[in-house]
Amino acid sequence: MEKSKKIISEYRILQHILYWCVSYYYLIHFFSITNNIETIDYIYTAVFHITIVLAVYVNLFVLVPRLLGRKKYLLFVLCVIALLAITAWLNSFIYNYAIDFFLPNYFFVSNFSFWQLVQFGFVYVAITTLLKLSRAWFKLLESQNHLIRLEKEKANTELLFLKMQINPHFLFNSLNNIYSLALKKDTMAPTSILKLAEVMRYMIYESNENAVPLQKEIEYLNNYIDLQKLRTRDNASVVCNITGEPANRYIAPLILLVFIENGFKHGIKATIHQSYVNIQINITDEQLQMRVENSKGVIDEVEKDANRGLGLENVKRRLELLYPGKYELTIHDTDKKYLAVLQLPLQKRNNQ
Repeated sequence: MEKSKKIISEYRILQHILYWCVSYYYLIHFFSITNNIETIDYIYTAVFHITIVLAVYVNLFVLVPRLLGRKKYLLFVLCVIALLAITAWLNSFIYNYAIDFFLPNYFFVSNFSFWQLVQFGFVYVAITTLLKLSRAWFKLLESQNHLIRLEKEKANTELLFLKMQINPHFLFNSLNNIYSLALKKDTMAPTSILKLAEVMRYMIYESNENAVPLQKEIEYLNNYIDLQKLRTRDNASVVCNITGEPANRYIAPLILLVFIENGFKHGIKATIHQSYVNIQINITDEQLQMRVENSKGVIDEVEKDANRGLGLENVKRRLELLYPGKYELTIHDTDKKYLAVLQLPLQKRNNQ
């Protein structure tokens, strides 16, 4: 870090030296009376730069940061005017009086009027101020771009973390279902394991992108619903209707799962006389709407653990990161019924 600061500092010093070399080269030709530049021209131009350099650096190191940088615009303008006046007066004083003490063999007089000297100073102060502001603007732009990159990396990291939370959350629920079938020595347990393997294959290998084909996501949801139907058998009503054409549409992976999973988790219970889960997915050209409605029963001890609600809070955060201001989520929660309605935009293939 210290080494990089030193390099930047040395680079800025070289820039300043180059600037004043160009200025000296221009003014020495501007001040020269003949085409042949003589010793007196070198001396006159060097002395002329003393007041100009003083005005420039007082402005850059004092007025700009302390006044312009703090948005004290009127005071900044007044101070610049005073600085230019002082610089013009000091230039006249040096050439008409002070220089005789240091260079008595030369007869120097100020070749410019007070207002001409003010104009000289104004040009230099204005140019260097604009250069400083331009550099500050580019640094601000670079900082903003860096901040945007950091925010994007943070969002991507958070999304990855949230997706990693989904897998164990879903896996634990599914294993509980299969465990129940195994306890009953149900012949559907092996089929359930195969269905779970298909679902996990999609979650592990095919859902690593920010957007996946909607058709694949729906196939995955159908496999999950079939897995849950194996558990519920005829003990509950499970209805799933999907309308519309999913081809050439893309969606964030695993964004719909939590609502369907919660529907089965809380809607299919032995304590409910008529358990049901109703799933409706409508696909249009540019958006998807999903309605998941389920019955509600008594919450058992397993559901009262510290992880209750993790899946729902997870998916809400993912929606905020992936569809900021573009999705609508409405939840109606009563004693006997739970309804979640999600609407979000779909991406098309040519937008990938």
